[in-house]
Amino acid sequence: MKTVRFVRPAIAVAAALVLAALAGCSSSGSSFTGSWGEDTAGKPSLTIESDGTFHGNDGCNDMSGKGTISGDTFTFGPFASTLKACEGVTPWLNLAHTAKVDGDTLTVYKNGGDKLGTLDKR
Repeated sequence: MKTVRFVRPAIAVAAALVLAALAGCSSSGSSFTGSWGEDTAGKPSLTIESDGTFHGNDGCNDMSGKGTISGDTFTFGPFASTLKACEGVTPWLNLAHTAKVDGDTLTVYKNGGDKLGTLDKR
């Protein structure tokens, strides 16, 4: 019977170690988390945080908001954006509805699924 008393704690410790190891393997971020685009005036850039908040610039106008990550899709939630007119800049990022990652490239789509553009990971 003494063996039973020592086996149960040993099994509990082993189970706890396995759970801790599995938790260490999971990622708190996602492929969307990070900075995308160029950090240059007139070029679009976007940073997505692990909680879905994002901020960036479409090359002219600043933007910020919160989106959701579901599977392989980031869906932009409502966001605030300035409305400046900038000569020589095509402000496509402010039309963003969803995005997908392929390697180091974030492809942004407008509502309806048409591709707006791509941003490379920084």
